[in-house]
Amino acid sequence: MKYTLGLSLLLYCSVLNGQTNWDVAMIPESLKKDAIIVIRNEEQFLDIKGVNAAKYDYKLTATIFSKAGDNFAAMEEVYDKFSNIYNIKAVLYDATGTKIKEYKSSDVKDQSLISGFSIFEDNRLKSLKFVSNSYPYTIEYSFSQDFKGLLYFPQWRDLKDFGVSVEKSSYSIQKNQNYQMKYLTSVGLKVDSSSTGGKTLYKWESTQIPALAREPMAVGIDNISSWVKASPNLFEYDGSNGNFDNWTNFGKWIYKLNEGGNQLPDAFRTKIQDLTKDAKTPQEKMQILYRYLQQNTRYVSVQLGIGGFKPVLAEKVATVNYGDCKGLSNFMKAMLNEVGINSHLVMIGNGKPSLNPKYSSIGQANHMIVAVPIGKDTTFLECTNPYYPMGFIGYGNANRNVLLITETGGKLVKTPTYNADQNYQFSKTIIKFNNENDIDVLTNTLYGNAQFEDNLGTTLLEPSEQKKRALENSSIPVETFNYYKCDQKDKTKSEVEEEFAFKAKSLLSKGGDKYFLLLNQVNRREFAPIKITDRKTFFSVPYSYEDKDEITFELPQGYQIEFIPKDILIDSEFGIYTAKFAIQDGLLLYSRTQKMNDKIYPPEKYNAYVDFYKKMVQADKQKAVITKSL
Repeated sequence: MKYTLGLSLLLYCSVLNGQTNWDVAMIPESLKKDAIIVIRNEEQFLDIKGVNAAKYDYKLTATIFSKAGDNFAAMEEVYDKFSNIYNIKAVLYDATGTKIKEYKSSDVKDQSLISGFSIFEDNRLKSLKFVSNSYPYTIEYSFSQDFKGLLYFPQWRDLKDFGVSVEKSSYSIQKNQNYQMKYLTSVGLKVDSSSTGGKTLYKWESTQIPALAREPMAVGIDNISSWVKASPNLFEYDGSNGNFDNWTNFGKWIYKLNEGGNQLPDAFRTKIQDLTKDAKTPQEKMQILYRYLQQNTRYVSVQLGIGGFKPVLAEKVATVNYGDCKGLSNFMKAMLNEVGINSHLVMIGNGKPSLNPKYSSIGQANHMIVAVPIGKDTTFLECTNPYYPMGFIGYGNANRNVLLITETGGKLVKTPTYNADQNYQFSKTIIKFNNENDIDVLTNTLYGNAQFEDNLGTTLLEPSEQKKRALENSSIPVETFNYYKCDQKDKTKSEVEEEFAFKAKSLLSKGGDKYFLLLNQVNRREFAPIKITDRKTFFSVPYSYEDKDEITFELPQGYQIEFIPKDILIDSEFGIYTAKFAIQDGLLLYSRTQKMNDKIYPPEKYNAYVDFYKKMVQADKQKAVITKSL
């Protein structure tokens, strides 16, 4: 006990004796460059008392240089019935480090955190907004938080975002020597570890880290920042206990949470049997039940204690017709089970990286779907979206490690990959010149998979809003609107079809006795990104895709095509671009393809990517030369 007290006192004395002069002039010039915020001092200290209890102390001092950093000038801390936040202190300083205001407890708002998509939530928020009339200014706040039940630990990262530099930031975790936990760190980050009086203290620290200006297409700042992810192994939470030491045991805990939760009311079971009585195959039954789920239930988030992890009973969902991702997935699983189809719940990180095979923790997964193995094929079902066709799970769920929940525990499997050929945009456009200033345009476009997902929202808009969006997004200047349609004609396919008809403004530019016609009228790359010297971050396009565009120009009587460009091929590791030009039966034909890879590229290849993009921009500017008979 004496040694433990000494260890804690040593930590807190270092806090009290730390930097207290927050004059902006004390910040090194190297940390001001490209910075809208400078972290002057940040300290995180997690004291793990046992398998179900911990105390967390946090302190932050940061200087805000401009209005762009005002959003950072706030304390926003979430708690629930298993934690409490107290001992809040907050101070505002001016540019010289002079104290302007010391906030009172009455300045701190304490409110329910009912998010826009959740009606069942016991999270609460304590918040405080710092306001200054001049720049730069410095904020400082600290608080303590007690946890009753530990499923996860606070994480740490020195660089919070682009435009943020760091004078000093540290993270310390103290635990009993026999307490089981694990941690994962960025490459090269060293841990200062010490043991005294039955306690072990881990500490990570960063100092003098310059800001990074925002870089286009960045996939994150993990490769340039120092970070720590820590997690318990054994845990107790809301009357439940388990082990996160590997994914198998993680899956056992999730499976146990759902035991007995997939029973359906007798009347509903009869209804399910009646719905599927004429289906000839398991796939037909699954399609019928998936359609029933989409048409008769809605998504509502549930964040109540263990309910944030445990699916709502299938019987409940059958009665109230709503649930969160876990509840709706479990309901779908129960319906499939009723008609003799085996399925599994799946834990997934939607929009997150793949689950790390060597590091199991609850924070990597934020969503649940269903996997249905039939024969040699497995169909994954996204149960929260009423518009997805069966088997389409969205590119935020695709091509990643996920956790299949089975009776014997969790098993890592991979979701389907949507390649460039599947993430397509195919457009065909007819541009008919009745005369130089009377031009009819009809364009038809198909969007598949990831591009279906991007354009699905348009199908749900009112016709007036669809028209407004079509006019705003048209690359061809519209003279007179005719009609616009956008819908998902086949609900079993992840494809949206768009059709747009209108009269265009003049498309010909005149030079002397010749006319010039820009050939790519529908899908141009107008600007290339700017090259970056000494780029730091990895980059990628959001997903691989293929665009194919065909345009047929019908010229009026008396106009002849004098010149068309030569075909173009641009081939690189980033993608392939082609443009083809032809004259056939008096028609001018233009076709373009752009196929992009979704690989993650290292920073040193970015300028080569810019060169590739510049070539596409130039290729999209190709023109035909047209003459007119006298």
